[in-house]
Amino acid sequence: MSAANLSDRDGAAVLLTGLGDSFPRLAYGWVDQGYRGPFLQWVKQVTGITLQVVVRRDGGMRSTWAPVGAPPRIVPRFAVVPRRWVVERTFAWRGRYRRLAKDYEYLPATSESTIYLAMAFTLLHRLARAPI
Repeated sequence: MSAANLSDRDGAAVLLTGLGDSFPRLAYGWVDQGYRGPFLQWVKQVTGITLQVVVRRDGGMRSTWAPVGAPPRIVPRFAVVPRRWVVERTFAWRGRYRRLAKDYEYLPATSESTIYLAMAFTLLHRLARAPI
């Protein structure tokens, strides 16, 4: 638990500090551009987890430039960022199950069990549809 006024980077530091003991096989992860800088080296030193910053393929609005006298390059306002929506997609899959639509559970262990059950149902449903 952390305070609501804590920044994302500080909250991630609190989360990742105790993560190595619970998940010893966790070695790689993706983060948003807000986690650039010395935070990446700190995570690697403290936890041994390598984090990759996910960026737009076209470089985004900040890294566009044009030679002198050339028209500026057109950069689309919206671009799909690879690996960015993995978490949101997983939450959408979980949202299909009524029990997980809201946080009804009192114990975190019960919430964890229902998440495992929902994801197992999702995987079984996919296996049932897969051609053999």
